[in-house]
Amino acid sequence: MTFETIETERLLIQKLDSKIMNQIFETYNESEIKKILGLPNEKEFTRQKKIHQEGYESYNRKMLNFQIVEKQSHKILGNCGFHTWNPQHHRAEIGYAMNSDEFKNKGFMKEALEKIIEFGFQEMNLNRIEALIAENNTPSKKLLDYFGFTKEGVMRGHYLIDKVFEDSVLYSLLKSEYKK
Repeated sequence: MTFETIETERLLIQKLDSKIMNQIFETYNESEIKKILGLPNEKEFTRQKKIHQEGYESYNRKMLNFQIVEKQSHKILGNCGFHTWNPQHHRAEIGYAMNSDEFKNKGFMKEALEKIIEFGFQEMNLNRIEALIAENNTPSKKLLDYFGFTKEGVMRGHYLIDKVFEDSVLYSLLKSEYKK
């Protein structure tokens, strides 16, 4: 399978748009899909399958995801990308996650996000990138601070996680504020 790829010093950042995801789920079996997408367990496979079945796009909102692959080992380290992308208003929410703790604190996500943020502003024509994080997510806060995101406020009871409503802290970065 061929991916559109953004390359950094240590990473290959492979585009997983709805066309590619449909091709993956229509062509491969579960174990092959887990390997292609770097899904570490059944729970993550089930989550991706549900997203696939429900559709990657809804009314005027799209998603564009990328998997992060280490060049040297060819391991899929995690993913990042945009969801709740609203092309009409030139905004999207950025999301990112590492597949395992062994890949954290090595600068991989910072390296990937630099290219993804740039892609959002240049290729997707975004004016605003939003990020929602848990209040106690210090690593994400440090990443957002590094890239110049501004804290806008707290969205109370915003996410339902394990039957508990949790707050989200809203950050944003405007194209006019972005510095490479």
